[in-house]
Amino acid sequence: MGGLNDKEINQTYVKVLSQMPYFRYSGGRDHIFVFPSGAGAHLFRSWEKFLNRSIILTPEGDRTDKRDTSAFNTWKDIIIPGNVDGGMTTFHGTTIVQPLPLSKRKYLANFLGRAQGKVGRLQLVELAKQYPDKLESPELKFTGPDKLGRTEYFNHLRNAKFCLAPRGESSWTLRFYEAYFVECVPVILSDQIELPFQNVIDYTQISIKWPSTRIGTQLLEYLESIPNEVIEGMLARGRQVRCLWVYAPETEPCSAMVGIMWELQSKVRQFHQSAETFWLHNGKIVNRDLAEFQNWRTPVPLP
Repeated sequence: MGGLNDKEINQTYVKVLSQMPYFRYSGGRDHIFVFPSGAGAHLFRSWEKFLNRSIILTPEGDRTDKRDTSAFNTWKDIIIPGNVDGGMTTFHGTTIVQPLPLSKRKYLANFLGRAQGKVGRLQLVELAKQYPDKLESPELKFTGPDKLGRTEYFNHLRNAKFCLAPRGESSWTLRFYEAYFVECVPVILSDQIELPFQNVIDYTQISIKWPSTRIGTQLLEYLESIPNEVIEGMLARGRQVRCLWVYAPETEPCSAMVGIMWELQSKVRQFHQSAETFWLHNGKIVNRDLAEFQNWRTPVPLP
């Protein structure tokens, strides 16, 4: 937010890591870093050098639109859900808006978001102009006197059977998660998207993923062909799993944190090593100078 420039952020990360003997012990393999912003791990410019063995928690599965490489590695990292407005995810009490019956929804589909000059989003805006009775895509203003309030936003979102979620600045979009709380079927129009908790959720049962290269009349015709009873079934299955998108108190039996802990549990190891970790016949861990682990002094050389 302007507090530190890229170079200062990088220096700070390296300094902190050098004060962590356990990071050197395992090469960072049992360390977890949270990068919830749009930049993902790229916030730390040297992530590829220092965090290439560590577990990264991020909603971002792909940032190749702005970087040459993506920091997300499907073999070690974990996708976490975006943070949906708490007024829509209340466990006990009334939410901001309630879902509408399918028969009372005005539109077949909607796209609520800024075009941002992105091809897929611009195509949806044009498609809405061609078929205004089927696809709603209002011009949203997030600042000024005509700023769209959160209640108005969710009232728009709930007024369609399908909520279209195209790629924006990156592959994920919060709209995908919001759709489950107004109970419209999310239609993913982002080819590189990565979704959370794929070890327990079958996304074919609760969403649709459509090629972003085929945004047009064919998409609307396809959505229009889906019977209401099929849509109701998808919405019902979505209700069963949407608690996994909510950062709820730990007293709740189902939450995003529960899902994240499931994922982390599968990564627990009995033993950790790195290129700078050695061990002796008596089980003692030593460094390259044969100093025992408890005697390692900071700052430690980073692996």
